Amino acid sequence: METKVNPNLPPSLSRSSRTKRAARPNPRPKPKRRRKWARRFGMLAVSMAFAGLLFFGWFFFTSSGNQLRYMMADTLITTQHRHWAKYLIGSKGLEEQVNKYMKQFEAMAEVPSTIPVHIAPVSETVKEVKKRELVEIEPIKGPKFSGYLVSISDPKSIRLAVPERVGKGEKVSSMVKRTGAVLGVNAGGFVDPNWEGNGFQPTGLVIAGGKVFYNDGDNNTPTQIVGIDKDGRMVAGRYTPKQLLDMGVREAVTFSPKFIVDGKGLIKSQADGWGIAPRTCIAQKEDGTILFAIIDGRQTHSIGATLYDVQQIFLEHGAIIAANLDGGSSTVLVHNNEIVNKPASPYGERYLPTAFLVFEHPEQVHIKNIWEGLDISKIDPSKW
Repeated sequence: METKVNPNLPPSLSRSSRTKRAARPNPRPKPKRRRKWARRFGMLAVSMAFAGLLFFGWFFFTSSGNQLRYMMADTLITTQHRHWAKYLIGSKGLEEQVNKYMKQFEAMAEVPSTIPVHIAPVSETVKEVKKRELVEIEPIKGPKFSGYLVSISDPKSIRLAVPERVGKGEKVSSMVKRTGAVLGVNAGGFVDPNWEGNGFQPTGLVIAGGKVFYNDGDNNTPTQIVGIDKDGRMVAGRYTPKQLLDMGVREAVTFSPKFIVDGKGLIKSQADGWGIAPRTCIAQKEDGTILFAIIDGRQTHSIGATLYDVQQIFLEHGAIIAANLDGGSSTVLVHNNEIVNKPASPYGERYLPTAFLVFEHPEQVHIKNIWEGLDISKIDPSKW
């Protein structure tokens, strides 16, 4: 019988090799391998689900989990996404948390200062300033934040600046350059609908050069303020415009809270530190030195700080009184016409209504009241 040879096989193969090659079945995935990967995937899914349940239980039903949850909610409350906090603590919890802070801030504002600040006479101040630099800047750092501590040796060198144009706020760097200031930091808050406002309309009260520049209340309506009087002493708390003028307050904005009085911190723990955020805060030492803390936040190099963090920094540097200023994306430090810190906004500096500026000759500075003669009820803060 004649054997038939497959013409497609190479002639070099022997008859037995050709027979074995032709009889070999096509390779197919092994069922065992499929089952092995399926088991692994199933075990991973079950493990993740179990871990998720454990985290859910810890996050919502344990003391440490609740502490983290409320810290996250407080952090959101300080941002433009305040409403997101309800997904962590509920709508009622959000309302209660905001009201809690407002009540705390009001109570802290009423704590009186009894330790006097000793401002040296002008002649002695001049001599001292010659020994010390007017402005000193040092880096500060914590476990999750970094920033700068600014020391101003002469508190009377600080003036409050406002925008140059009607209808639009101004960047702090622009205010510094325009006025010839040595240094500038952001000051008070402003009306900011949808967090996209133009920075022209302040909230509360603005006093510059001992005159009321802006007031959205009346002369007998108390408001939270942070400022400096004619003698260079820092003032913080709840006052009416009339009281402030009678006290000789020269530069002031509305903001809160006051959190150091007589060298003692009023914020008792991190949990009461109003979340993690970029911060701008002001303090004063017993010798009159003004301190500014500028903390970056919402970035990889610095997440941000609580007010408790800033309080501890100030206390370590001898502050006897301290208060919070506008923070978040507004936080900025300008020195010698250069932005020193890294503002949180991806667009850089914000347009603001007020800034504390430092001058070598503050008596020569003229600040124009940009709101004079305006009907503030007709200002549209959402338009440029």
